[in-house]
Amino acid sequence: MKRTSRIRALGMFSLSLICALSLSGRAQGEPAAPTTHAQAASLIDVSSGRILYSSSGDQELPIASLTKIMTAIVAIEHGKPGDLVKVSRNAYGKEGSSIYLRLGEEMSLENMLYGLMLRSGNDAATAIAEHVGGSEEGFVYLMNQKAKLLGLEHTQFKNPHGLDAKGHYSSANDLAKLTAYALHNPLFKEIVKTPSRKAPNPNDPWDYRWDNKNKMLRFYEGADGVKTGYTKTARRCLVSSATRGGQQLVAVTINDGDDWNDHRKLLDFGFAHFPLETLIEEGQAVKTGLTAGSGFRYPLTDSEKREVELRLKIREGGALSFGYRGEIVVSLQGREIGKVPVYQSRSDDGAPPAASSFGQGAASSFDQSGGKRPGSLETVLRRLFLAGD
Repeated sequence: MKRTSRIRALGMFSLSLICALSLSGRAQGEPAAPTTHAQAASLIDVSSGRILYSSSGDQELPIASLTKIMTAIVAIEHGKPGDLVKVSRNAYGKEGSSIYLRLGEEMSLENMLYGLMLRSGNDAATAIAEHVGGSEEGFVYLMNQKAKLLGLEHTQFKNPHGLDAKGHYSSANDLAKLTAYALHNPLFKEIVKTPSRKAPNPNDPWDYRWDNKNKMLRFYEGADGVKTGYTKTARRCLVSSATRGGQQLVAVTINDGDDWNDHRKLLDFGFAHFPLETLIEEGQAVKTGLTAGSGFRYPLTDSEKREVELRLKIREGGALSFGYRGEIVVSLQGREIGKVPVYQSRSDDGAPPAASSFGQGAASSFDQSGGKRPGSLETVLRRLFLAGD
């Protein structure tokens, strides 16, 4: 049952990405986006999957160790954290950044994932790939399959570490979507926000100690991830995340010589102009005898709040499946951004409950307030009931 619920939740998240990302373009009156030094950049809201800013976001570029975001989430989903991973000759002494694993050394997959994400160990990436995928090539196949499942159309992997290779690339928008997906995984989320990690060292009398290379964790309020990257071809690459007021954003830059400052600007822009708005609350009475089966939050600018439409669609006739009666379709600027199921609800004595913040009760409270300006979010919510069944 838990597995089914998890699959359903991930599927709904993927669908929300598809619906939401089409709305990333700026309409007239929207806030001016910041400029960056990046060859490509993107900013995404994690919970909704809405891309809030994009500059050359679909350009296919080398991404260096940002590759390891996919390596980590595939390893977490296909492996077991407590498994012992043995360092092969292929992994030992891998060029580039390293956590200096010894030939034949064994380390838990979980600890190796910390070494992968905090210190960007290419030796760890190779060892993880061989353990989880059976071979480096087998693991890369899993990476590319995951990219397809997530709809990452501008992404292709040739290795698990990100060293420059022909045909190995992604885009800023794809990396934003991938990271938003990965941050829904508790272990991934915990690893990337960790400032420092110790792990047992079988070769020396002291433990391994890995300090996170991501300076955003120290310099930006609310920062909680994600990954740095650099090669001579890709140049400086960075994916950062931050959470403020219950909203998590992810910024991506590729080939950016001033990435720390640019990420501050991107995240500040998102938090300032695209706060999460609660359009529907879980369990909220829609009309007499009907309640919303889940909540719905979405990042909106001030001007966009006037362009939200909520339309109730009731299922007519037929047997009710677990009380399902229809759905609320949420649209922005005429484009659907989400759906919320609506269920039949009964009070303890079997009578329909009275409407609360939705329906006639809500309309009455708005009518009597005298202070709600036309076009406000409250007025937008009332349109749900004017749209009919």
